[in-house]
Amino acid sequence: MTGAEVRRLDASAHGLTAERVSPNALDVTAKLQEAGFAGLIVGGCVRDLLLGHTPKDFDVATNATPEEVRDLFRRSRLVGRRFRIAHVRYGRELIEVSTFRRAVADKEEDERAHSAAGMILRDNVYGTLEEDAFRRDFTIKALYYDPQTEEILDYVGGLEDLESGHLRFIGDALTRVREDPVRALRAIRFQAKLNCELDPQISACLAEAAEALAEVPAARLFDEIQKILMSGQAEQAWSALVGTPLRAALFPGCDPEDPLVPQAMRNTDERIRAGKPVTPGFLLAVLLWADYRARSRDLAEELKPADARMHAATDCLAEQQQIIAVPRRFSQFIRDVWQLQERLIARQP
Repeated sequence: MTGAEVRRLDASAHGLTAERVSPNALDVTAKLQEAGFAGLIVGGCVRDLLLGHTPKDFDVATNATPEEVRDLFRRSRLVGRRFRIAHVRYGRELIEVSTFRRAVADKEEDERAHSAAGMILRDNVYGTLEEDAFRRDFTIKALYYDPQTEEILDYVGGLEDLESGHLRFIGDALTRVREDPVRALRAIRFQAKLNCELDPQISACLAEAAEALAEVPAARLFDEIQKILMSGQAEQAWSALVGTPLRAALFPGCDPEDPLVPQAMRNTDERIRAGKPVTPGFLLAVLLWADYRARSRDLAEELKPADARMHAATDCLAEQQQIIAVPRRFSQFIRDVWQLQERLIARQP
């Protein structure tokens, strides 16, 4: 969908001023515009600024190709094959610069590849600002801020959705989920993070999204699950997730009625708010605990207790790894947590 009229809004009237933006992101947009390109702050950082939060990082959108961005900024490099972008480094801060994309590939299908199910495998078909707005996933992430004119550009009604607390896909929800099933998990995360209402169209396609997650690389799913668990709103996210088909697709061995899971997530959320160290390994150990215990009991009928626990841990983690690729440092931590439980229950004097 293109041809929509853009709303140009006074950013300061909505509490967004250039002083609240990273000086490095401002430098990137200024240099892009000086070189004759577009340079706009975009995405989650604009959303967070409008909500009065401090963004963790800043993204810039431009009509310059990744190669042109690299030539313009000395401390930059190109990353990604599925979605090629430029990273511009300023000391410890990294500004992500993406080129405007468009949703329809026409003759350049070789640069926008889909799976048989419609999932986007590669997306490097460049377009205009308007086309870029309509190919983004959520309306509240398709807001652009121009620091030079101090305007917010809104093609999709994102500001209205943000103010009303409504999480909505741009375009047909089922099509967006078929393009990338991980968007369903992002919807759950944003619902919890922003305390907003999930659009009924998104809720209606969660079952298909859950089925399609089997086609998503296990390593990518771990990254998304880690974001949910370490968001500081894990308890809310789990509450939204547990009653959907997504839970069974991601953690088939988890007992949805186990009170230990929300309790552990509440504890982790409190530690994050207190600035204490946390690890996703702990929450993964809790999520898989019921499955591990059941396997241990079954194996104890034919093996010594210690051997049963060891084999149960191996089998449980191996099966989960087929869905979510848990890095070794966390899987070993999970094993240690499980093994420690028996020592805590049967302590020696």
